[in-house]
Amino acid sequence: MMKRRDFLKMSAALSLIPATGFAAEGSFEITRTKAEWQAMLTQTEYLVMREDGTEKPNSSPLNLEKRAGIYQCKGCDLSLYDAKTKYDSGTGWPSYYESLPNAVGTRPDNTLFTTRTEVHCRRCGSHLGHIFNDGPKPTGKRHCLNGVSLTFKPKTEA
Repeated sequence: MMKRRDFLKMSAALSLIPATGFAAEGSFEITRTKAEWQAMLTQTEYLVMREDGTEKPNSSPLNLEKRAGIYQCKGCDLSLYDAKTKYDSGTGWPSYYESLPNAVGTRPDNTLFTTRTEVHCRRCGSHLGHIFNDGPKPTGKRHCLNGVSLTFKPKTEA
Protein backbone atom coordinates (compact mmCIF):
# COMPACT_ATOMS: atom_id res chain seq x y z
CA MET A 1 0.00 0.00 0.00
CA MET A 2 1.36 3.41 -0.98
CA LYS A 3 1.89 5.86 1.86
CA ARG A 4 0.78 9.45 1.50
CA ARG A 5 4.41 10.60 1.70
CA ASP A 6 5.43 8.30 -1.19
CA PHE A 7 2.47 9.48 -3.25
CA LEU A 8 3.44 13.14 -2.72
CA LYS A 9 7.07 12.44 -3.70
CA MET A 10 5.97 10.65 -6.86
CA SER A 11 3.51 13.44 -7.73
CA ALA A 12 6.20 16.08 -7.29
CA ALA A 13 8.59 14.16 -9.53
CA LEU A 14 5.96 13.66 -12.23
CA SER A 15 5.11 17.37 -12.21
CA LEU A 16 8.61 18.10 -13.51
CA ILE A 17 7.94 16.18 -16.76
CA PRO A 18 6.54 18.41 -19.52
CA ALA A 19 2.87 17.65 -20.12
CA THR A 20 3.32 17.46 -23.88
CA GLY A 21 6.38 15.24 -23.72
CA PHE A 22 8.28 17.87 -25.72
CA ALA A 23 12.02 17.34 -25.77
CA ALA A 24 14.03 19.67 -23.57
CA GLU A 25 14.85 22.98 -25.27
CA GLY A 26 18.56 22.28 -24.96
CA SER A 27 18.34 19.06 -26.96
CA PHE A 28 18.07 20.86 -30.30
CA GLU A 29 20.88 22.29 -32.40
CA ILE A 30 19.27 25.75 -32.34
CA THR A 31 17.86 26.98 -29.04
CA ARG A 32 16.36 30.27 -27.98
CA THR A 33 14.83 31.57 -24.78
CA LYS A 34 11.08 32.05 -24.53
CA ALA A 35 11.62 35.82 -24.83
CA GLU A 36 13.76 35.39 -27.96
CA TRP A 37 11.10 33.20 -29.61
CA GLN A 38 8.36 35.66 -28.68
CA ALA A 39 10.37 38.57 -30.12
CA MET A 40 10.85 36.87 -33.50
CA LEU A 41 7.40 35.29 -33.92
CA THR A 42 3.86 36.64 -34.02
CA GLN A 43 1.52 35.55 -31.24
CA THR A 44 -0.07 32.93 -33.51
CA GLU A 45 3.31 31.65 -34.73
CA TYR A 46 4.51 31.34 -31.12
CA LEU A 47 1.33 29.53 -30.06
CA VAL A 48 1.70 27.01 -32.90
CA MET A 49 5.47 26.57 -33.09
CA ARG A 50 6.40 26.68 -29.41
CA GLU A 51 3.19 25.61 -27.63
CA ASP A 52 1.96 22.97 -30.11
CA GLY A 53 -1.13 24.93 -31.15
CA THR A 54 -2.97 24.69 -34.46
CA GLU A 55 -3.81 27.47 -36.88
CA LYS A 56 -7.35 27.79 -38.22
CA PRO A 57 -8.04 25.63 -41.29
CA ASN A 58 -7.90 27.43 -44.64
CA SER A 59 -6.07 30.38 -43.07
CA SER A 60 -2.64 29.83 -44.63
CA PRO A 61 -1.72 31.45 -47.95
CA LEU A 62 0.57 28.44 -48.48
CA ASN A 63 -2.53 26.36 -49.26
CA LEU A 64 -2.67 28.20 -52.61
CA GLU A 65 1.08 28.02 -53.35
CA LYS A 66 1.70 26.01 -56.54
CA ARG A 67 5.23 27.02 -57.57
CA ALA A 68 8.30 24.78 -57.48
CA GLY A 69 10.47 25.42 -54.45
CA ILE A 70 11.25 24.47 -50.88
CA TYR A 71 9.27 24.93 -47.67
CA GLN A 72 11.50 25.90 -44.76
CA CYS A 73 11.12 26.11 -40.99
CA LYS A 74 10.12 29.63 -39.94
CA GLY A 75 12.09 29.14 -36.73
CA CYS A 76 15.50 28.33 -38.22
CA ASP A 77 15.29 28.29 -42.06
CA LEU A 78 16.01 24.55 -42.29
CA SER A 79 14.71 23.10 -45.57
CA LEU A 80 11.87 20.71 -44.67
CA TYR A 81 9.69 19.85 -47.69
CA ASP A 82 10.08 19.97 -51.45
CA ALA A 83 7.07 21.48 -53.24
CA LYS A 84 7.02 18.33 -55.41
CA THR A 85 5.62 16.41 -52.41
CA LYS A 86 2.80 18.90 -51.70
CA TYR A 87 -0.78 17.95 -52.52
CA ASP A 88 -4.30 19.16 -51.78
CA SER A 89 -5.57 16.93 -48.98
CA GLY A 90 -8.84 18.84 -48.66
CA THR A 91 -8.18 19.38 -44.94
CA GLY A 92 -7.52 23.12 -45.03
CA TRP A 93 -3.84 22.81 -44.09
CA PRO A 94 -0.77 22.51 -46.32
CA SER A 95 -0.07 18.79 -46.78
CA TYR A 96 2.92 16.81 -48.03
CA TYR A 97 3.49 13.10 -48.48
CA GLU A 98 7.19 13.19 -47.55
CA SER A 99 9.74 15.44 -45.84
CA LEU A 100 13.27 16.04 -47.02
CA PRO A 101 15.89 13.64 -45.58
CA ASN A 102 16.99 14.44 -42.00
CA ALA A 103 14.64 17.43 -41.82
CA VAL A 104 11.99 16.54 -39.25
CA GLY A 105 11.58 14.66 -36.01
CA THR A 106 8.50 13.00 -34.59
CA ARG A 107 7.08 12.04 -31.23
CA PRO A 108 3.80 10.59 -29.94
CA ASP A 109 1.11 13.15 -29.17
CA ASN A 110 -1.46 11.78 -26.72
CA THR A 111 -3.78 14.80 -26.65
CA LEU A 112 -7.37 14.81 -27.93
CA PHE A 113 -8.06 11.33 -26.48
CA THR A 114 -5.98 9.53 -29.12
CA THR A 115 -2.36 8.98 -30.09
CA ARG A 116 -1.17 10.93 -33.12
CA THR A 117 2.31 11.48 -34.54
CA GLU A 118 3.50 15.03 -33.96
CA VAL A 119 6.09 16.36 -36.42
CA HIS A 120 8.62 19.07 -35.60
CA CYS A 121 11.75 20.66 -37.07
CA ARG A 122 14.67 18.43 -36.11
CA ARG A 123 16.99 21.46 -35.75
CA CYS A 124 15.00 23.90 -33.57
CA GLY A 125 12.09 21.77 -32.35
CA SER A 126 9.37 24.00 -33.76
CA HIS A 127 6.00 22.25 -33.94
CA LEU A 128 4.92 21.78 -37.56
CA GLY A 129 1.79 19.61 -37.34
CA HIS A 130 0.96 15.90 -37.45
CA ILE A 131 1.54 12.90 -39.69
CA PHE A 132 -1.36 10.63 -40.61
CA ASN A 133 -1.53 7.32 -42.51
CA ASP A 134 -4.10 8.46 -45.08
CA GLY A 135 -1.90 10.14 -47.67
CA PRO A 136 -1.22 9.38 -51.32
CA LYS A 137 1.37 7.09 -52.87
CA PRO A 138 4.26 6.57 -52.75
CA THR A 139 4.38 6.94 -48.93
CA GLY A 140 0.74 6.75 -47.85
CA LYS A 141 1.53 9.52 -45.35
CA ARG A 142 -0.08 12.94 -44.90
CA HIS A 143 2.15 15.50 -43.22
CA CYS A 144 -0.61 17.93 -42.24
CA LEU A 145 1.22 21.15 -41.36
CA ASN A 146 0.54 24.59 -39.98
CA GLY A 147 1.42 27.16 -42.63
CA VAL A 148 2.55 29.64 -39.94
CA SER A 149 5.42 27.25 -39.13
CA LEU A 150 6.76 27.48 -42.69
CA THR A 151 8.26 29.88 -45.18
CA PHE A 152 8.33 29.22 -48.91
CA LYS A 153 11.43 29.73 -51.07
CA PRO A 154 10.51 29.52 -54.77
CA LYS A 155 12.89 27.79 -57.13
CA THR A 156 14.83 30.33 -59.14
CA GLU A 157 15.04 29.88 -62.89
CA ALA A 158 18.57 29.15 -64.15
